[in-house]
Amino acid sequence: MMATALVQIGLVAAWLAVVGGVAEGLRRTTPIDNEITRKIVHIGAGQVILLAWWLQTPAWMGIAAAIAFSGVALLSYRLPILPGINGVGRHSLGTFFYAVSIGVLTAAFWPPGLPEYAVLGILVMTWGDGMAALIGQNFGRHPYKILGNQKSWEGSLTMALASFLVCLLVLVLTVGFTTAVWGTALVVAIAATLLETLSFYGLDNLTVPLGSAVLAYGLMGVVGG
Repeated sequence: MMATALVQIGLVAAWLAVVGGVAEGLRRTTPIDNEITRKIVHIGAGQVILLAWWLQTPAWMGIAAAIAFSGVALLSYRLPILPGINGVGRHSLGTFFYAVSIGVLTAAFWPPGLPEYAVLGILVMTWGDGMAALIGQNFGRHPYKILGNQKSWEGSLTMALASFLVCLLVLVLTVGFTTAVWGTALVVAIAATLLETLSFYGLDNLTVPLGSAVLAYGLMGVVGG
Protein backbone atom coordinates (compact mmCIF):
# COMPACT_ATOMS: atom_id res chain seq x y z
CA MET A 1 0.00 0.00 0.00
CA MET A 2 2.84 2.36 0.88
CA ALA A 3 4.56 1.54 -2.41
CA THR A 4 1.38 2.35 -4.32
CA ALA A 5 1.03 5.68 -2.52
CA LEU A 6 4.65 6.55 -3.28
CA VAL A 7 4.15 5.76 -6.96
CA GLN A 8 1.06 7.97 -7.08
CA ILE A 9 2.86 10.81 -5.32
CA GLY A 10 5.77 10.42 -7.70
CA LEU A 11 3.55 10.60 -10.79
CA VAL A 12 1.73 13.69 -9.54
CA ALA A 13 5.00 15.37 -8.57
CA ALA A 14 6.49 14.54 -11.96
CA TRP A 15 3.54 16.06 -13.78
CA LEU A 16 3.66 19.23 -11.70
CA ALA A 17 7.42 19.46 -12.26
CA VAL A 18 6.91 19.24 -16.02
CA VAL A 19 4.21 21.92 -16.00
CA GLY A 20 6.24 24.20 -13.76
CA GLY A 21 9.39 23.59 -15.76
CA VAL A 22 7.74 24.44 -19.06
CA ALA A 23 6.21 27.63 -17.66
CA GLU A 24 9.43 28.74 -15.99
CA GLY A 25 11.45 27.94 -19.10
CA LEU A 26 9.15 30.07 -21.21
CA ARG A 27 9.28 32.87 -18.66
CA ARG A 28 13.07 32.92 -18.65
CA THR A 29 13.84 32.37 -22.32
CA THR A 30 11.03 34.08 -24.23
CA PRO A 31 9.35 37.49 -24.18
CA ILE A 32 6.06 35.77 -23.37
CA ASP A 33 3.83 37.70 -20.99
CA ASN A 34 3.92 36.54 -17.37
CA GLU A 35 0.14 36.18 -17.36
CA ILE A 36 0.40 33.54 -20.07
CA THR A 37 2.88 31.50 -18.03
CA ARG A 38 0.55 31.78 -15.03
CA LYS A 39 -2.31 30.40 -17.09
CA ILE A 40 -0.14 27.57 -18.42
CA VAL A 41 0.47 26.55 -14.81
CA HIS A 42 -3.19 27.23 -13.93
CA ILE A 43 -4.44 24.87 -16.64
CA GLY A 44 -1.65 22.31 -16.47
CA ALA A 45 -1.57 21.90 -12.70
CA GLY A 46 -5.31 21.33 -12.56
CA GLN A 47 -4.98 18.20 -14.68
CA VAL A 48 -3.58 16.36 -11.65
CA ILE A 49 -7.19 15.86 -10.63
CA LEU A 50 -7.60 13.62 -13.70
CA LEU A 51 -4.48 11.72 -12.71
CA ALA A 52 -5.81 11.30 -9.18
CA TRP A 53 -9.16 10.10 -10.55
CA TRP A 54 -7.49 7.59 -12.87
CA LEU A 55 -5.12 6.32 -10.17
CA GLN A 56 -7.93 6.23 -7.56
CA THR A 57 -5.77 8.26 -5.24
CA PRO A 58 -7.06 8.16 -1.64
CA ALA A 59 -8.77 11.27 -0.31
CA TRP A 60 -6.20 11.87 2.44
CA MET A 61 -3.48 12.27 -0.15
CA GLY A 62 -5.35 14.93 -2.09
CA ILE A 63 -6.31 16.80 1.08
CA ALA A 64 -2.75 16.69 2.43
CA ALA A 65 -1.34 17.94 -0.86
CA ALA A 66 -3.88 20.77 -0.94
CA ILE A 67 -3.01 21.85 2.59
CA ALA A 68 0.72 21.78 1.82
CA PHE A 69 0.32 23.76 -1.38
CA SER A 70 -1.98 26.26 0.34
CA GLY A 71 0.84 27.02 2.77
CA VAL A 72 3.36 27.36 -0.05
CA ALA A 73 0.97 29.64 -1.93
CA LEU A 74 0.59 31.96 1.07
CA LEU A 75 4.36 32.14 1.52
CA SER A 76 4.83 32.87 -2.18
CA TYR A 77 3.05 36.21 -1.79
CA ARG A 78 5.90 37.31 0.49
CA LEU A 79 8.82 35.29 -0.85
CA PRO A 80 9.85 34.48 -4.47
CA ILE A 81 8.93 30.81 -4.14
CA LEU A 82 6.66 30.64 -7.20
CA PRO A 83 7.89 33.43 -9.47
CA GLY A 84 6.13 32.02 -12.52
CA ILE A 85 2.77 32.09 -10.74
CA ASN A 86 2.82 34.88 -8.16
CA GLY A 87 4.66 38.11 -7.91
CA VAL A 88 5.65 39.23 -4.40
CA GLY A 89 2.92 41.53 -3.13
CA ARG A 90 0.49 40.55 -5.89
CA HIS A 91 -3.01 41.60 -4.87
CA SER A 92 -4.74 38.30 -5.53
CA LEU A 93 -5.17 35.15 -3.48
CA GLY A 94 -6.00 33.10 -6.55
CA THR A 95 -3.24 30.53 -6.08
CA PHE A 96 -4.23 29.99 -2.45
CA PHE A 97 -7.91 29.61 -3.35
CA TYR A 98 -6.91 27.21 -6.13
CA ALA A 99 -5.29 24.84 -3.62
CA VAL A 100 -8.13 25.24 -1.11
CA SER A 101 -10.74 24.36 -3.73
CA ILE A 102 -8.94 21.11 -4.57
CA GLY A 103 -8.79 20.17 -0.89
CA VAL A 104 -12.42 21.01 -0.20
CA LEU A 105 -13.76 19.18 -3.27
CA THR A 106 -11.60 16.13 -2.58
CA ALA A 107 -12.84 16.01 1.02
CA ALA A 108 -16.46 16.43 -0.08
CA PHE A 109 -16.70 14.06 -3.05
CA TRP A 110 -13.90 11.49 -2.81
CA PRO A 111 -15.06 9.61 0.35
CA PRO A 112 -18.65 8.99 -0.85
CA GLY A 113 -17.36 7.66 -4.17
CA LEU A 114 -18.32 10.66 -6.29
CA PRO A 115 -14.92 11.91 -7.52
CA GLU A 116 -16.38 12.95 -10.87
CA TYR A 117 -17.94 16.04 -9.27
CA ALA A 118 -14.62 17.12 -7.78
CA VAL A 119 -13.03 16.56 -11.18
CA LEU A 120 -15.79 18.54 -12.87
CA GLY A 121 -15.41 21.51 -10.54
CA ILE A 122 -11.63 21.68 -10.82
CA LEU A 123 -11.60 21.30 -14.60
CA VAL A 124 -14.26 23.98 -15.06
CA MET A 125 -11.98 26.29 -13.09
CA THR A 126 -8.78 25.35 -14.88
CA TRP A 127 -10.00 25.19 -18.47
CA GLY A 128 -12.86 27.67 -18.23
CA ASP A 129 -11.14 30.41 -16.27
CA GLY A 130 -7.75 29.75 -17.87
CA MET A 131 -8.95 29.89 -21.47
CA ALA A 132 -11.25 32.84 -20.72
CA ALA A 133 -8.29 34.85 -19.45
CA LEU A 134 -6.07 33.95 -22.41
CA ILE A 135 -8.73 34.69 -25.02
CA GLY A 136 -10.08 37.77 -23.26
CA GLN A 137 -6.69 39.40 -22.72
CA ASN A 138 -5.35 38.65 -26.19
CA PHE A 139 -8.44 38.81 -28.39
CA GLY A 140 -11.06 40.64 -26.34
CA ARG A 141 -12.38 43.51 -28.42
CA HIS A 142 -15.68 44.10 -26.66
CA PRO A 143 -15.08 44.94 -22.99
CA TYR A 144 -17.71 45.43 -20.32
CA LYS A 145 -17.68 46.16 -16.60
CA ILE A 146 -19.63 44.69 -13.70
CA LEU A 147 -19.11 46.25 -10.28
CA GLY A 148 -15.84 47.71 -11.53
CA ASN A 149 -14.58 44.30 -12.69
CA GLN A 150 -13.58 44.57 -16.37
CA LYS A 151 -14.16 41.60 -18.64
CA SER A 152 -14.71 41.03 -22.34
CA TRP A 153 -17.53 39.30 -24.14
CA GLU A 154 -15.00 37.12 -25.95
CA GLY A 155 -13.52 35.95 -22.65
CA SER A 156 -16.91 35.34 -21.06
CA LEU A 157 -18.15 33.34 -24.05
CA THR A 158 -14.97 31.28 -23.94
CA MET A 159 -15.57 30.64 -20.24
CA ALA A 160 -19.12 29.47 -20.95
CA LEU A 161 -18.11 27.22 -23.84
CA ALA A 162 -15.15 25.63 -22.04
CA SER A 163 -17.23 25.07 -18.90
CA PHE A 164 -20.03 23.47 -20.91
CA LEU A 165 -17.66 21.11 -22.73
CA VAL A 166 -15.82 20.10 -19.55
CA CYS A 167 -19.04 19.44 -17.65
CA LEU A 168 -20.52 17.53 -20.57
CA LEU A 169 -17.47 15.32 -21.05
CA VAL A 170 -17.10 14.43 -17.37
CA LEU A 171 -20.78 13.60 -16.97
CA VAL A 172 -20.94 11.65 -20.23
CA LEU A 173 -18.00 9.54 -19.07
CA THR A 174 -19.77 8.69 -15.81
CA VAL A 175 -23.47 8.77 -16.72
CA GLY A 176 -23.72 8.66 -20.51
CA PHE A 177 -25.56 10.82 -23.02
CA THR A 178 -28.82 11.83 -21.39
CA THR A 179 -31.04 14.89 -21.49
CA ALA A 180 -30.20 15.54 -17.84
CA VAL A 181 -26.50 15.62 -18.65
CA TRP A 182 -26.94 18.15 -21.45
CA GLY A 183 -29.19 20.34 -19.33
CA THR A 184 -26.87 20.17 -16.32
CA ALA A 185 -23.86 21.09 -18.44
CA LEU A 186 -25.68 24.12 -19.81
CA VAL A 187 -26.81 25.39 -16.40
CA VAL A 188 -23.38 24.82 -14.86
CA ALA A 189 -21.70 26.68 -17.74
CA ILE A 190 -23.94 29.71 -17.24
CA ALA A 191 -23.48 29.68 -13.46
CA ALA A 192 -19.69 29.26 -13.70
CA THR A 193 -19.47 32.19 -16.11
CA LEU A 194 -21.47 34.41 -13.76
CA LEU A 195 -19.34 33.38 -10.79
CA GLU A 196 -16.14 34.11 -12.71
CA THR A 197 -17.47 37.49 -13.81
CA LEU A 198 -18.52 38.59 -10.32
CA SER A 199 -15.47 37.37 -8.38
CA PHE A 200 -12.59 39.58 -7.23
CA TYR A 201 -9.03 39.08 -5.95
CA GLY A 202 -8.79 35.55 -7.33
CA LEU A 203 -11.88 34.38 -5.44
CA ASP A 204 -13.19 32.78 -8.65
CA ASN A 205 -10.64 30.01 -8.07
CA LEU A 206 -12.83 29.06 -5.12
CA THR A 207 -16.35 30.06 -6.16
CA VAL A 208 -16.20 28.59 -9.67
CA PRO A 209 -15.05 25.03 -8.79
CA LEU A 210 -17.16 24.74 -5.64
CA GLY A 211 -20.22 26.28 -7.25
CA SER A 212 -19.91 24.14 -10.40
CA ALA A 213 -19.40 20.89 -8.52
CA VAL A 214 -22.22 21.44 -6.03
CA LEU A 215 -24.63 22.64 -8.72
CA ALA A 216 -23.86 19.69 -10.99
CA TYR A 217 -24.27 17.26 -8.09
CA GLY A 218 -27.57 18.83 -7.08
CA LEU A 219 -28.99 18.96 -10.59
CA MET A 220 -28.01 15.39 -11.42
CA GLY A 221 -29.57 14.25 -8.17
CA VAL A 222 -32.85 15.96 -9.05
CA VAL A 223 -33.16 15.52 -12.82
CA GLY A 224 -30.67 12.75 -13.42
CA GLY A 225 -32.30 10.27 -11.13
